[in-house]
Amino acid sequence: MTISWFQAAILGVFACLCSNSCMAGQAVGNYTIGRPLVGGLVCGIILGNLQLGIACGVAMQLVYIALVTPGGTVSADVRAISYIGIPLAMVAISSQGLNPLGGGAANLAKSVGTLVGTVGTVLYYAVATMNLVWQSFGWKDVHNGKIDKLTAVNFGWPWISHALFSFLPTMLLTYYGATAVTALRSALPMDGIAMKTLFTVGGMLPCVGIAILLRQIVGKAADFIPFLVGFTLAASLHLNLVSVTVVSLLFAVIIYEIEMSGSNNTPSKDSAAPADGPSDDDDEEDI
Repeated sequence: MTISWFQAAILGVFACLCSNSCMAGQAVGNYTIGRPLVGGLVCGIILGNLQLGIACGVAMQLVYIALVTPGGTVSADVRAISYIGIPLAMVAISSQGLNPLGGGAANLAKSVGTLVGTVGTVLYYAVATMNLVWQSFGWKDVHNGKIDKLTAVNFGWPWISHALFSFLPTMLLTYYGATAVTALRSALPMDGIAMKTLFTVGGMLPCVGIAILLRQIVGKAADFIPFLVGFTLAASLHLNLVSVTVVSLLFAVIIYEIEMSGSNNTPSKDSAAPADGPSDDDDEEDI
């Protein structure tokens, strides 16, 4: 598999859209297009191998399933993982002749995505730093009463930042990186220490993503029970992801109804006073 300049340019455009405010802020960009699960689909369409793209996206999504950006702090940039890591992983898997749905292909994809995620963090902060220049323009327009020029600050000037630190790096890394990955095929044989190390590390990376997710949702030991229901259903009843999601939705609705009915039956402070006891309302004048 090779990546042409045209395909690399399209990947660069999608990398720009991941964090651009034109895409409904973060909702459509970072939290939809930028996720590896969606990026794998897009990369599969662009590179002409839909099955391999989705497989790489699913594998990388497990590692970054709990990735958030609190206060602008970014440990890894999913934009780079989706549109640099996934294309390079697809090239690596194809050059090694691995089965796209096999464990070796998934482990290799996770390793490549993790390496690229660190590079993407540098690009993320480069975009944010350059955007400070456009914000200074906006403050000047506010002080001068030129409110109508703020549209350019929000939707115009940031495209320069994305072109320099999202579009160009993505296009260059995917085009030249694909050639480098293909060249490494002879330098790193499948039975070598380097490839075995990548597969081993890649196999353990999903544990990190699951552990981070558990720290966010588990507050006490009993919280493990609903979390493990999905794994139990998949292992014992052999249900697929869609079926497990439907079952989880049913449990969520039941729990919601129980909690709402319990809150409605809880007596308020006004009604909790004894009927034969003194009441402050008796001393108040009716209006």
